[in-house]
Amino acid sequence: MKTKTRPVEKEKRILITGATGYVGRKLAKALTCYPCRLRCLVRDPLKLYQPVLDAAEVVQGNVLDPKSLAAAMKAVDTTFYLIHSMAAGGNFMERDRLAANNFVQAAKSAGVKRIIYLGALGDEQKLSAHLASRQEVGRIFAKSGITTLEFRASIIIGVGSISFEMIRTLVEKLPVMVTPRWVRTEAQPIAIEDVIGYLLEAIEVPLEKSRIVEIGGPERISYKGLMVEYAHQRHLHRLMISVPVLTPYLSSLWLRFVTPLYVRIGRALIEGIRNPTVVKDPSGLTLFSIKPQTISEAMHKSLQAEDDEYKHFRGSKLYSKETFTYQKYTCRQGSRIIESYAVTVPTSSKRAFETIEQIGGSNGWYYANWLWHLRGWIDWLAGGVGMRQTPRKQAHLKAGDHVDFWCVDAVETGRLLRLRAEMKLPGQAWLQFETEPRNGKTVICQTAIFKPHGLAGLMYWYGAYPFHWFIFKGMIKALAKRISTNH
Repeated sequence: MKTKTRPVEKEKRILITGATGYVGRKLAKALTCYPCRLRCLVRDPLKLYQPVLDAAEVVQGNVLDPKSLAAAMKAVDTTFYLIHSMAAGGNFMERDRLAANNFVQAAKSAGVKRIIYLGALGDEQKLSAHLASRQEVGRIFAKSGITTLEFRASIIIGVGSISFEMIRTLVEKLPVMVTPRWVRTEAQPIAIEDVIGYLLEAIEVPLEKSRIVEIGGPERISYKGLMVEYAHQRHLHRLMISVPVLTPYLSSLWLRFVTPLYVRIGRALIEGIRNPTVVKDPSGLTLFSIKPQTISEAMHKSLQAEDDEYKHFRGSKLYSKETFTYQKYTCRQGSRIIESYAVTVPTSSKRAFETIEQIGGSNGWYYANWLWHLRGWIDWLAGGVGMRQTPRKQAHLKAGDHVDFWCVDAVETGRLLRLRAEMKLPGQAWLQFETEPRNGKTVICQTAIFKPHGLAGLMYWYGAYPFHWFIFKGMIKALAKRISTNH
């Protein structure tokens, strides 16, 4: 067990479990600005958001390990329990039960005064195994004698939420959907920002005894309605054909086919979705000051926040090794596809960036120029801007400048150049170059980022992948060679 101690003492001592999960990460980030002494119990501290690592005391452990719980609970006033075991598969109900009982024993021994738990809405008489386990954990806490505030929520709208990502994946990938009966199940979604607001207020809200607070947005809606709203926000046209025959098992296989995200949790998730999750007791609206957002507002803000976050994306952070000659990294992050290449060159970042900044126009793209011109010609035939040869009026690029069929989206002199594609595409594309000094040398990172628009965008990207691989791999190596030669 490893512990990192924060030297600054603050008034209230707060422990978060599940701080590397979806809700936990956002809550931990919010608590770094809250007047408290923050502690996080995590299995892998490296998965914590960096400002949380810098601000919090971190205890490496597990709720299934009583010894690590004892260390985490020491001198704690309030605890947040944001853990469930569905993604682990198998007998998750038994693991949830064991973890909750371990947590209660450690909390009682440490003299914890309040437990704040995020559970799930649903009629207790008609629950799936997943939802029943969530509510059983709440009952274990309430019976412990420690004052417990259990929030019960429906779908959380936010990029990264399992239910939201399932809706997004289905709508993005399937222009025609054969939908089972569960898409008509009512839910009462709530924005992630509102969930965090409730959790923060729960630290100080007066409580005479343990209680359950049901939270949700102002609207009740079916999963089909959520998919329709998402399609509207993304300007996608989708046809949904309802059928009565898809069982939870068949539905889970369908989800596994569409996306590997649900390989472990598909059936348990679908069985939970079949249960209505709506607020029956609205007393939380008077107990707390939160005024929940509408579904449209929540979804729009979530998608906008994701776009804003990528303005600060750095491909160089994908490469942790201090020394290497060539590496490649591909992944899917939210709605974006990332294809990144990196090389190390024996020169300064400033010199390297000077060569990067000269790319395009009369200097060409350093590799397979005929393919770049072919792509420009195809774009011109499709009614796009084509391979325009815009003369450069100054030595250095600035935001808004044009480079062939790209537009300069952002420049950080000596460090970063991000180009935004202006060609006709079924999606949005960026090409980003970065320089980062390491051990007296410079890492050059070249990253293609693509945000596909529906199935057409995915088909375009994967259909063109062999050409991308050929061009981007050759370009980074040619760029490195030119930089080294110029040096």
